[in-house]
Amino acid sequence: MKKLGLLFLLISVFAFAQNSVLEKKINSIIKDKKATIAVSVLGFEDDFNFNKNGEKKLPMQSVFKFHIAAAVLDLVDKGKLSLDQKILLDKSNLLENTWSPLRDKYKDKNEEVPLSEIIDQTVAMSDNNGCDILLNLIGGTQTVQKFMNSKGVKGFQIKFNEEAMHKDWQAQYENYSTTNSAVQVLKKFYDGKLLSKKSTDYLMKVMLGTKTGLNKMVEQLPENTPVARKTGASGKNKDGLTGAENEIGIVTLPNGKHYVIALFVSNSTETDAINCKIISDISKTVWDHFNK
Repeated sequence: MKKLGLLFLLISVFAFAQNSVLEKKINSIIKDKKATIAVSVLGFEDDFNFNKNGEKKLPMQSVFKFHIAAAVLDLVDKGKLSLDQKILLDKSNLLENTWSPLRDKYKDKNEEVPLSEIIDQTVAMSDNNGCDILLNLIGGTQTVQKFMNSKGVKGFQIKFNEEAMHKDWQAQYENYSTTNSAVQVLKKFYDGKLLSKKSTDYLMKVMLGTKTGLNKMVEQLPENTPVARKTGASGKNKDGLTGAENEIGIVTLPNGKHYVIALFVSNSTETDAINCKIISDISKTVWDHFNK
């Protein structure tokens, strides 16, 4: 028993030392940056756990499209929706003055497209109109909140859609998550505790095909590293403030193991390039930590 106790003590000391090394490196990246920066990391197979400011409630921006897509797929799992069902796209739901590849593709066509295409564009391309179409379909943000609550997701709140956030800068702060919450919900997702296996596999594939934010989490990782991810960004307000520059993702290592990481840069007066570089540099540091 004494030997077992000593082993646990040594493991604890080693883990603490590893966390300290990682924290020191991350501190050097964020030193003197005019922003609130939160990061959480969770190793799936080795129970590695690290966070800095992991309990701060920070605006998600489009990161919340993961949660929305999950809530939609829960209704697919329950037979209330189908990935093949048609959604009419027209001027009423393809709003101007917002990021929307769907609008650019179907503008003035009044076309019916499958629900799966709306989900794909909302997650992989972060389509804002697609996001609000999904929310309208399932009964609004309260449906997403109830679903996440039912799965034991803490430190998460969603109140406003994309259209509302575009009208009111402050609205984004009511759509918040902690980075600790973000890594925990992705772990539940990976473990099949959010959705059916079919829906989990489907959404994982969509996230692996994410096209946005190539200058953030994946920028410095080896080419073709599998990362199932979701980005989020507020842009700047008239005072030059960035509300959110975010990314969450599940990373597959060369040895087949995985870790999940959430990176939120909030209330920043740095340039967009610096905000993205913070995420890129921390992501690379964490990658190096797992591959040393």
